[in-house]
Amino acid sequence: DEPTLRVMGLFGSTQKTVAMGVPLINAIYQGNPLIGLYTLPLLIWHPMQLVVGTFLAPKLAKWVEQEQERLGRQEQQEQEPQTHDDDAEDDGGDEGANEEA
Repeated sequence: DEPTLRVMGLFGSTQKTVAMGVPLINAIYQGNPLIGLYTLPLLIWHPMQLVVGTFLAPKLAKWVEQEQERLGRQEQQEQEPQTHDDDAEDDGGDEGANEEA
């Protein structure tokens, strides 16, 4: 129920592509003269992720705010029945005291 963690996971997992992919390709195809060609898709994909992330960031920020409001309202609604029960008990006790007097 943590919207900020969801967004962090989205951005964090996609940005690890080049950091893990290039060393992995180097290890697998070590000494191969076409290694530059094998890394080309990663080197194209990474800037695309940055551009798409730039466009998604404002929408995701708005979504996070909406989710936090929604979750906050749910927490308040879950707490409200408890406070109403407490208020009802207090009111009942006060009314009984007034009737006896």
